[in-house]
Amino acid sequence: MSEQDQGAPPVAGAASRTLLVLAATVVVLGGVWAGRDLLGPLALGAVVVVIVHPLRHPLVRRGWPSWAATTVVVVVGWLVLLTIAGLIAFAVARFAVMVGDYTDELGVALDEVSARLAALGLEGAAADAASGALDPARLVDLATSLGSSAVSVLGALFLVFAYVLFMAADGARYAHAGDVFGAERSATLARVARFTSGVRRYYVVNATFGAVVAVIDGIALWMLGVPAPVVWAILAFVTNFVPNIGFVLGLVPPAVLALVVGGWPLMLAVVAVYCVVNVVLQVLVQPKFVSDAVDLSLTLSFVSVTFWSFVIGPVGAVLSIPLTLLVRALVLEPDPSTRWLRWLSGDRGVAPAPGAAPPAAPDVDPRPSADPAATS
Repeated sequence: MSEQDQGAPPVAGAASRTLLVLAATVVVLGGVWAGRDLLGPLALGAVVVVIVHPLRHPLVRRGWPSWAATTVVVVVGWLVLLTIAGLIAFAVARFAVMVGDYTDELGVALDEVSARLAALGLEGAAADAASGALDPARLVDLATSLGSSAVSVLGALFLVFAYVLFMAADGARYAHAGDVFGAERSATLARVARFTSGVRRYYVVNATFGAVVAVIDGIALWMLGVPAPVVWAILAFVTNFVPNIGFVLGLVPPAVLALVVGGWPLMLAVVAVYCVVNVVLQVLVQPKFVSDAVDLSLTLSFVSVTFWSFVIGPVGAVLSIPLTLLVRALVLEPDPSTRWLRWLSGDRGVAPAPGAAPPAAPDVDPRPSADPAATS
């Protein structure tokens, strides 16, 4: 065997390893999908605890007993869950009620849409699609479906409450892990710290942009005369926690009501406002801030919404970024050979410093060997 053959990379071994990793990934994701009803609430409870856990540190520094600081964390976590559930339920219920109140007007709008499509020669499938979209019964079913999805996300609310309670209690003990295993597990603790910090930064950015968008949308809808502008501002804030596509969910109800009370001009005005405000802030500006806050590429941030929604259901859309960060922390960060995958995912911490010299090539004598055995 020649020296060149001895130095050849094990192509078959690398391919086999890749296939093995892909097969294991499919099996793991299948297990997660099968247990999504249990893992979804678990992930939601864990994220809530990660967000509110820093509240205990200033309380402990001020001399509060550990149990009292933990109680504050638990109560605040429960309030966060109840607030989100209440806002979603309020917006969905109001939309369903208003669809019932404007049933006759929706019928008139439906006839007008059908007539306009027929005049344009867009009959058949296009007319049926528009009719289905504005059908009052279909809209009520949509509101009910959204409500059911929200209930399924928070459907095991008691289970989520229990997770928050137990995780907050354990968090008080885990806070001392650095003192106990600091030298032995410093790399692992550093990864955990980066993950929790990234999750908090992500939701701070989302909440900030959501509040700005909600205020602007609410004022614009009020000035345009759309019914219940406060409700749709609340919906815009809640749907902002669904990355990239949330604004579409928040646009449908006010656009439909604008069509009913003001016709096409008002509906187009609402769509224009949402496109200018929500698309610019939520689709163009906010993803860049999120990417910078959590070191995820824009493409991965966008794809993760669809991926995690498929794997664990509606809650996956809200938790898509934290779950992606968790997978990177558990799978990629411990393995030095996956630095390039971390860099592709948007992790700027693994990129070489500007101006750093590339790794030196091995010192190999370019002259052919005079030993016949070397080429045998």
